[in-house]
Amino acid sequence: MKDVYVIIETKEDETFNICKKYNATVVLRKHVEKQRKGYALDEAVKFILKKNKKYDAYFIFDADNILDKDYLKNMIPIFDKGYDLASGYRNCKNGNTSSIAACSSLTFSLVNTVFNDKKNKESRNITFSGTGFYIRGELINKWRGYPFHSLTEDYELSSYATLNNLTTYYNTKSIFYDEQPVKYKDTINQRVRWIRGYFDVRKIYNKKMFIALNKNDPNNASKIDEAIGIVPYIFMILGLVIWFLSLLIFMLYNFFNKNILWKRYFLKILFFIATVYVMLMIMTLVILVLERNKINLNSKTKIKAFFINPIFMVSYIPCAIIALTKKNVKWTKIKHGK
Repeated sequence: MKDVYVIIETKEDETFNICKKYNATVVLRKHVEKQRKGYALDEAVKFILKKNKKYDAYFIFDADNILDKDYLKNMIPIFDKGYDLASGYRNCKNGNTSSIAACSSLTFSLVNTVFNDKKNKESRNITFSGTGFYIRGELINKWRGYPFHSLTEDYELSSYATLNNLTTYYNTKSIFYDEQPVKYKDTINQRVRWIRGYFDVRKIYNKKMFIALNKNDPNNASKIDEAIGIVPYIFMILGLVIWFLSLLIFMLYNFFNKNILWKRYFLKILFFIATVYVMLMIMTLVILVLERNKINLNSKTKIKAFFINPIFMVSYIPCAIIALTKKNVKWTKIKHGK
């Protein structure tokens, strides 16, 4: 009792013939100049609705996803409980290809296993991350399309769900496997888009979210979460960066003035770097322990990620600088593997 729709941009794509072979319906994009996932989904939904098709739920997956054989079976009870949107457990299918892919997969483990799992247990709205989730059919029929077109349409959907008191669920039993970038350069482009998209969405929803705050609202905790966002982490990072730069300036000043004090500041800088590195190593270890045998990473890759992930996490800082200073951040194709 399910239909598969595959969005492609040209019939020259070999995907077209594969879809015909397996009786999947092809949605050929008409406005390929709009290079964002939200626009592609909008075209697909409108294509389906024009056929007078009505579905109980719409599941959204990326082309490189692989589903566990019981993904849908395990998601149906969640739908039957009445949840408007629900996400499955995001595993990684190519995490052992490179340390970068492994570290990238741990970012989603952080979002899901640490944050979404906690929100789920406290009946707060979760944050959706791109793929592996369903939307109740009544919502699609109401929207008459897919109205989320920002650089991060998944976060936009999350904000909309929180603002409009839609019920969400993080279902760890419905497992799907996603593919991660294997090269550092590709993760830079990807994360720059994520960060810029995050702030673009906040411009749209932040004022509305603060206005909607009401202590009598059963979903008020979710709205507070969404209104505050990552602001505390931003201030923490800014404080650390300012502290680091001040130590660096004092060291250079004393060094060029041939003052022996430069050695003291140099040691403080080394201690600062070591402290941050160790703290991020501990955070990585916590994620790896929480994930244990669930995440698709072998022991060798986990050891590499333990040491490399702290550097990967710090690299979000230059990504943020690029995202917030670059005039025009566009959606670009991200290479994930072979």
